[in-house]
Amino acid sequence: MATLALSLAGQVVGGALGGPVGATLGRALGALAGSAIDTALFGETPSATGADIRLIGSREGAAIPRLYGWSRIGGNIIWATALEELADEASGAKGTAGDSAAPGVCASFAIGLCEGEVHRLGRIWADGQVLEPDGVLLRFYRGTETQEADSLIEAKQGADAPAYRGLCYIVFERLPLAAFGNRIPSIEVELCRVMGALEPAITAVTVIPAASEFGYDPVPRLRLVGRGVTAAENTHLSRDASDWTLSIDELTALCPNLEHVSLVVAWFGDDLRCGDCTIRPRVEAASRDVRGTNWSVAGIGRGAAQVVSQHEGAPAYGGTPSDAAVKAAIADLKRRGLNVTLYPIVLMDIPADNPMGQPAYPWRGRIAAAPGADGSSAAAAEIATFAAEYRAFIRHYAELAVAAGGVEAFLIGSELRGLTATRGADDTFPFVAALASLAAEVRAVVGTATKLTYAADWSEYAGVQPGGGAKFFHLDPLWAAADIDAVGIDNYMPVTDWRVGPGPYDLATLGAGIAGGEGFDWYYASDADRQAGTRTPITDADHGEPWVWRFKDLANWWNNAHHDRPGGVRAASPTAWVPRSKPVWFTELGCAAIDRGANQPNVFLDAKSAESFTPYFSNGVPDALQQRQVLRAALAHWAGSDMVERVYLWTWDARPYPAFPMLRAVWSDGANHATGHWLTGRLGGFAGDELLRAIAADYGVTLDRVEAQPPFVHGYVLAAPMTARQALEPVLALLGLGLRDGVAGLCIGRADGSAALAVDEVVAGAGPLLSRRRPDPGEAIGQVALSYADRERDYLDGAVTAITQSGGALDAVAADMVLDLGGARRAAERLLAERDGARETLELTLPPSQAALEVGDSLACDGALFEVTEIRDGLARRVTARAILPELAVAFGAERSPPAGTAPAP
Repeated sequence: MATLALSLAGQVVGGALGGPVGATLGRALGALAGSAIDTALFGETPSATGADIRLIGSREGAAIPRLYGWSRIGGNIIWATALEELADEASGAKGTAGDSAAPGVCASFAIGLCEGEVHRLGRIWADGQVLEPDGVLLRFYRGTETQEADSLIEAKQGADAPAYRGLCYIVFERLPLAAFGNRIPSIEVELCRVMGALEPAITAVTVIPAASEFGYDPVPRLRLVGRGVTAAENTHLSRDASDWTLSIDELTALCPNLEHVSLVVAWFGDDLRCGDCTIRPRVEAASRDVRGTNWSVAGIGRGAAQVVSQHEGAPAYGGTPSDAAVKAAIADLKRRGLNVTLYPIVLMDIPADNPMGQPAYPWRGRIAAAPGADGSSAAAAEIATFAAEYRAFIRHYAELAVAAGGVEAFLIGSELRGLTATRGADDTFPFVAALASLAAEVRAVVGTATKLTYAADWSEYAGVQPGGGAKFFHLDPLWAAADIDAVGIDNYMPVTDWRVGPGPYDLATLGAGIAGGEGFDWYYASDADRQAGTRTPITDADHGEPWVWRFKDLANWWNNAHHDRPGGVRAASPTAWVPRSKPVWFTELGCAAIDRGANQPNVFLDAKSAESFTPYFSNGVPDALQQRQVLRAALAHWAGSDMVERVYLWTWDARPYPAFPMLRAVWSDGANHATGHWLTGRLGGFAGDELLRAIAADYGVTLDRVEAQPPFVHGYVLAAPMTARQALEPVLALLGLGLRDGVAGLCIGRADGSAALAVDEVVAGAGPLLSRRRPDPGEAIGQVALSYADRERDYLDGAVTAITQSGGALDAVAADMVLDLGGARRAAERLLAERDGARETLELTLPPSQAALEVGDSLACDGALFEVTEIRDGLARRVTARAILPELAVAFGAERSPPAGTAPAP
């Protein structure tokens, strides 16, 4: 390659002219020239989707890429100084040895990356290896229109130095080159330009893992594993920065309006029988030597702490976060200007082989009194035993919050549904009374500046129905308590009841299900009714208060007085709840990234847990787009509400992407990420409608209506100047959408047959009156190989192949986008369905009276539907159309209804 050849030639010439120093400088200058020639020889710098090696060079007039979302970009050298000689002690880059034969050299240069404004600088690669920024002097410019000139460039060029406004670039100052063969390395940079609607709407988020001994520590920590041997304790993406720092840096960069972070910390319960359950902090290993710190929680050291159980030869959980790490995390969040909510929760460490015969690793909401004790004084006694145990747990974190300098909000518990619903004698609820008492005790510790609430499960907040028509607003004494500042709800209410065809992605459909549909208009009386689609309307014939039975009717619950109905009889006096007295906080709101996740947002896949479920009617495949659309719809629905004050999205992980989930040997729950509730690794990407609107807006084009279809897109780069149509076409092809110029304006979507034009007027022409053709099955495409840039593998090239059972010819498709494996699979399967050789085509001529017909419209012919793909105008309109496959047909805003004969969809 020219780089190597000119480096060698430069060394020879330099040595002849100036000895060893001249040889070194000559070699470096030759390498710089060679790098530029490399680019000329091998073409423009490839986009992040086209190749695994992206060379940088310096070319006048090179195209400036335009970035959407995430990508790995190798840019263009836009400014550089002459190479400098380094003293011996400075000749090596951090972690590398210098050249012992001669002093090293360094380079100062600037690399233009893309059109701004970029929100996140991620990893940097030099010659394909991650470059640790510690010890490297660099400055990053996001590409704003107000950025000032770099100090080094200004010092070298004077007051007229360019600021490169609108250009994202990075400046390396005196980068030692010894580690790179005394030449400027090929620099590639991970960037994210946030263009979607979700990220700016996020104001509050939870941070996990609740169980990680030093995962919340901002200080990098090493673990001693043997004599002279160390391992990363909390530095899995960079050796110089902690996992916490990198993860929270990314979160705050991607969410510009973030205000609240809820830090989740866990102790462990060991029995679902509340009278026998203990709650303690636990550790991952009985012995562990972490340099510079020791694990300690509530005065308990590692040697005295219990160890979490094992699952398949590995710890089932991480350990409870060390108190010192939690305090340091709180301080770091406050330093960043964020309000901190401290969120203690109970995780149940009950392995599958437990002697009690209880389900493995269950939900804390299943802790309750012994079977048969409900409604008795014995149940109250068991609750009192648990409450004393629980009090010590919550009291510790209240005191820790004060020791950390205070927090803005504190949760006294979450989702203890089985306990709050347990009745004592005379329909009393002793654990609710215990929580109200605990709130008063915590208030005395944290003071009046800290807001307090309890995070009730969505199935718990509005009351309990023990049967026989009875209803108790059992949490009202807690919601009305003087020491509780907000009604906390972990909101995982069902949004849709989707059964046929692809899952729901339309924001209108999803938005309609937030305060409608199941749990509002109707319910399923049994599992059998759900399978059959038999819906029972929610009514209240006796008192005209159907909202009492609607768990989704939050507005009426909040706006009205509450009357208990013991034995089904409405009490004359209301409960202690005062309508509209306190705001609602969604202390959690989320949806799993799984097919039909909107049907049942509360469930998740976790192989070790008895709580592992797929949503109703889901095939279990990953679907990040479903998650994003549910969150977009929910935040839009509650925006501006005078009732809902905060929405904490579940969840962001302090383990940085892609170290988590890729390092499965370190974190056993990495396998859960693909279909889980994580925002980590997904924020900054796009739903298709967001990406298409962003591209169109950059060209000054307004789209009237845009359909969202899989896959979820992590990133897209326009590497060269092009028209709007050229920019949109690859995205439309990947999503299977078409552009139509409708009455209201430009629309993007699929033909669905909802407004099909019947073929009842056909004009005779030179050819047949009407022809329907089916391709030769022997020529059918039976395989589609889709290539893409794989974000999970550092943006290297990835490929997936979808194959029909009968096989057939192979069609290779380049996505030219950054995807994940799940999204690439869905796209390949859809592309294969589109290329199915069984699809018929229709050709006919329509009269001038059908001039309104557009490409993308539908035609009905002999009971079949066809999408118009081509129109050739003349005296009459010659039309070519392709059969619409049922599995590809998608209607705007129409929920897929259950079987015929049942109640209609809302």
